[in-house]
Amino acid sequence: MFSLTVRRHVMIAHSLPREVFGPAQGLHGATFVAEVTFRRAELNQDAIVLDIGAAGTIVDAVLDGLHYRNLDEHPDFSAELTTTEVLARFIAEAVAAKVRPTPDGGALAGVDVLLREHPDAWAGYSLDFG
Repeated sequence: MFSLTVRRHVMIAHSLPREVFGPAQGLHGATFVAEVTFRRAELNQDAIVLDIGAAGTIVDAVLDGLHYRNLDEHPDFSAELTTTEVLARFIAEAVAAKVRPTPDGGALAGVDVLLREHPDAWAGYSLDFG
């Protein structure tokens, strides 16, 4: 399996209104580093997984809808807590919607998203296209 990863960051505000989240129950900001990996079983006709520039543009487009937003007011999250895990799934699904089919007409095998809040803590979500 081949892979290509691009990294971006996104700054959001949200609250996690449950006792288990302690001080994060109140409105607070968070900066996430998003690492999005595109996977392909075989390289395309250009011997790549996906053009790096195209991959970055796709991730930028998804994150632009979240950047500097209060996710408590974001319509896509009205019914769920915006935990790191939920955000990773949202990003993976939004990226997947933009790459099916891939810009080069090939078939990606899946997308993985890691969201890092800190160098020592992260959450992720993997989406297989098979």
